[in-house]
Amino acid sequence: MASVNKVILIGNLGRDPETRYMPDGGAITNISVATTDKWKDKAGEMQEKTEWHRVAFFGKLAEIAGEYLKKGSQVYVEGRLQTRKWQDKEGQDKYTTEVVANVMQMLGSRQGQGQGGGDREAGAERAERPQGAQGAAAKPAAKAGGGKFDDFEDDIPF
Repeated sequence: MASVNKVILIGNLGRDPETRYMPDGGAITNISVATTDKWKDKAGEMQEKTEWHRVAFFGKLAEIAGEYLKKGSQVYVEGRLQTRKWQDKEGQDKYTTEVVANVMQMLGSRQGQGQGGGDREAGAERAERPQGAQGAAAKPAAKAGGGKFDDFEDDIPF
């Protein structure tokens, strides 16, 4: 039987990322992401529960997360659950379950959170599209609508 190990989180960082480097030079960044559920109980009172999730990034994604994410940043993360076994100072075996991320998208505003990097990359992708393909698609729509569709500048990244 097939199995699936996939985690999707949208939440806020509880502290600044911690980045370390392995002996071979590869980066590892750890973050703590808070997700909050809100609901009304039977009495009609609003209830709230916050869960904290440990997330680990590796390689280039770790470098990006370490550079651009800050405490309070909103982030989208995809990855898989992994449990590690390690020993504390007394030699006791400990287990830690964390999300090993393979996708990360910075969300929220760019004000003071170092979140401009993702937007600049998206802008660069838009700039690389052939102008002929964009123009050919836009001009027939403008003629059919009869308006000044060509004058409209669209900033939607998709």
